[in-house]
Amino acid sequence: MTQPAFKNTLTGDDRPTALVNYPIVHVQPVMWGEMDAFNHVNNVAYYRYAESARISYMHSLAMFKDETLTILAGSSCNYLRPVHYPDTLLIGVKCTKIGNTSLSMAYEYYSTAQNAIVANGTATIVRTDKDGNKQAWTANERKLISDFEGVDFS
Repeated sequence: MTQPAFKNTLTGDDRPTALVNYPIVHVQPVMWGEMDAFNHVNNVAYYRYAESARISYMHSLAMFKDETLTILAGSSCNYLRPVHYPDTLLIGVKCTKIGNTSLSMAYEYYSTAQNAIVANGTATIVRTDKDGNKQAWTANERKLISDFEGVDFS
């Protein structure tokens, strides 16, 4: 018997009601080794989860092409409820603002074990070239993100 393929993103009706305002939801299994001495997921793991969710978002838009790169300029996380192994987090990710060279993103972490939002956060990424020089988002990239989000960022 063949195992169904693991689906690492959810869109449309596959998203839980709590995450319908997010165009894409990243599926993140919690691993035993991510727990700390207090028997809950360590705070550092949430930043790794956000990174994976951000990458899923960018891949969904086919943004990793040519010599366009992004650098994380800032991030935050608010912990609302402790998470324990075993669990699977569904991480809603969306763009909230497009600057000249930056992109602001928001996250919500939904625990399938608790059926609740357990954390939220933000990130700012900067678009660069291969040498790390800031690059403005192109009109095509802006349109792609706006269409994906269903929001006019102009």
